[in-house]
Amino acid sequence: MNSTKLIIYSVLVTNIGILLLVNRAHGSQQASALFVFGDSLIDNGNNNYLDSLAKADYYPYGIDFFKGPTGRFCNGKTVIDGMCDLLGLPYLPAHANPNLNGSKLLAGVNYASAAGGILDVTGTFLGDRYSLKQQVLHFEEDLNEIKNLFSHDEDYNEYLSKSIVVMVLGSNDYINNYLLPTLYTSSYTYTPEQYANLLLNEYTRQILAVQSLGTSKFLLAAVGPLGCIPNQRASAGGPDCVDQVNQIVGYFNKGLGSLVKQLNTDHPDSVFLYGNTYDALGDMLNNPDKYGFTVVDEGCCGLGRNRGQITCLPFAVPCTERNRFIFWDAYHPTEAVNLILAKRAYSGPPSDIYPINLQQLAKL
Repeated sequence: MNSTKLIIYSVLVTNIGILLLVNRAHGSQQASALFVFGDSLIDNGNNNYLDSLAKADYYPYGIDFFKGPTGRFCNGKTVIDGMCDLLGLPYLPAHANPNLNGSKLLAGVNYASAAGGILDVTGTFLGDRYSLKQQVLHFEEDLNEIKNLFSHDEDYNEYLSKSIVVMVLGSNDYINNYLLPTLYTSSYTYTPEQYANLLLNEYTRQILAVQSLGTSKFLLAAVGPLGCIPNQRASAGGPDCVDQVNQIVGYFNKGLGSLVKQLNTDHPDSVFLYGNTYDALGDMLNNPDKYGFTVVDEGCCGLGRNRGQITCLPFAVPCTERNRFIFWDAYHPTEAVNLILAKRAYSGPPSDIYPINLQQLAKL
């Protein structure tokens, strides 16, 4: 085979391979890719490569995950892993992995970073982390590499049109910023409503930056009931949820719901979903028996009051009945909760995810 034929053959094989990957969206794989932006709720290993105090690359994190500790802040699967299962996608690689390149990018990438937030200043006291703005820049870099894998723009555009963007952000902008008055002045500078508007304005800028790169399907998750996580319960000195914290978060969630409606109006060629994490998790907290949970107010792994004053340390001994706990550590839910949240996002009614669910979005 001469050199010209070899080049043509190589190009054909490469293009066929890419088209097979993309066309899986029409079979068991319902989307061509999943690109996710977020914080420790969905970080799957990016912070392993950073000089950060916010890491989960040690036992007992990952005790129930088939790969063991990977950097996931959970005993097992994150909500993104659950979504990948339902969408027929492989588990996503972490962007910071130095071995990630070329065709390994095609099924999607996880850009989430523990301690990262919508605001650049969020989580600085924990060391290095990727803010949303940095995550978006990483996404742009990866898209440039992905585009080079396609010989024709129409194939690349089709690939992007079948890809889904998931954003899970905002929690750190409260627990690692606004709710830490000894480290940040934000709670003195802004009322809760003003702060929510500050977050939403920056969030909108970054969402539109991602959209401008050619994506058109978005799932934007609300912030959960932060006043009910073990850390906040313990900080308040009692077993109950901290209503004031939940009220503060409510301004952000209300604004995010309005933002989703506005984005759908302003950008009719795109679809934006509002994932009602707050009410979904709230339902589990208020009706634990319905889901098989028995412990709602403390972490499975942690120390101090509510096992939430000090989060899960290396080689700590976690609870044995992890499926009966809503919270894995001081801040994060268990795999059992994550899989319920993923299922509700995938096939739930408008009260769970609005205006359509993830399964319906993938079919568009």
